[in-house]
Amino acid sequence: MKQEHYIYILASYRNCTLYVGSTSDLRKRIYEHKNKLIEGFTKKYNVTMLVHYEITDSKISAMHRERQIKIWQRKWKLRLIEDHNPNWEDLSLKL
Repeated sequence: MKQEHYIYILASYRNCTLYVGSTSDLRKRIYEHKNKLIEGFTKKYNVTMLVHYEITDSKISAMHRERQIKIWQRKWKLRLIEDHNPNWEDLSLKL
């Protein structure tokens, strides 16, 4: 049985600091980010708003997509978010 994996983008607020990650448990990971349970970048810069996510059926494809997005130009990441979430809603409220 295949397990879903997620690629996600967090933002501190609209058009500001972005973070790209991947996980097999999106709800848990977002909870950890929002409650500052993970040391590092997102905690330091208060990057907790889920603005985009994608679902894949393998860890390898999730890791590949995460690396792909991480090396994108900032304007491409912003376009990806705007295309799927033009109001920059916190999608974690709908999980």
